[in-house]
Amino acid sequence: MKKLSTRNFVLLALLVAVQIVLGYVNIPMPGGLHIVFNMIPMAIAAIALGPLGGAVIGGAFGLISFLQCFGILGFSGMGAVLAGINPLLAFVQRFFPRLIDGLLLGYIYRLLKPRMNVHAACAVTGFFAAFLNTALFMTSLVWLFGNTEYMQTSMAGRGLLAYIVASVGVNGLVEMLTSTVVTGVVGAALEKAGFFSGK
Repeated sequence: MKKLSTRNFVLLALLVAVQIVLGYVNIPMPGGLHIVFNMIPMAIAAIALGPLGGAVIGGAFGLISFLQCFGILGFSGMGAVLAGINPLLAFVQRFFPRLIDGLLLGYIYRLLKPRMNVHAACAVTGFFAAFLNTALFMTSLVWLFGNTEYMQTSMAGRGLLAYIVASVGVNGLVEMLTSTVVTGVVGAALEKAGFFSGK
């Protein structure tokens, strides 16, 4: 994305709007985590507009996630606790993993597109959107808040890997499957329709 054309600006605006709507669409799980689908617009932006587009929508995802700590654009119980412990670290933990995820997805799609058909490249990008979101989110959670009483209670004496698997096992699988399928179908359809041409 060398310049922000009107078409690119409109796409980014639409994807931010989708991010806001998806902020209210989640499935609560035990332990304070939710199954979310916000990584799908991030993957679409990365496919359509490259690393910068992915980073913009990833940043929007991260900002929405942080605002949810305060009951804005949805609510995150875990986020509220983390923001109560340290609002700055909560911002870092919620914002930067999503920004980095979106940026990396743009490069992943660029790497995959010449090596496989468009549907497969979009699907794999969708998989990595969810995989990286989970990996970066949980890594930053443990790194920034691992020594807090809240996290020590949540971990309940389990090792780091056991905690992550127990916490995100179902979440991660559902998110990865959904993101892979939806991003593959939507991305390939938009590409076939010529929507991404001229990027």
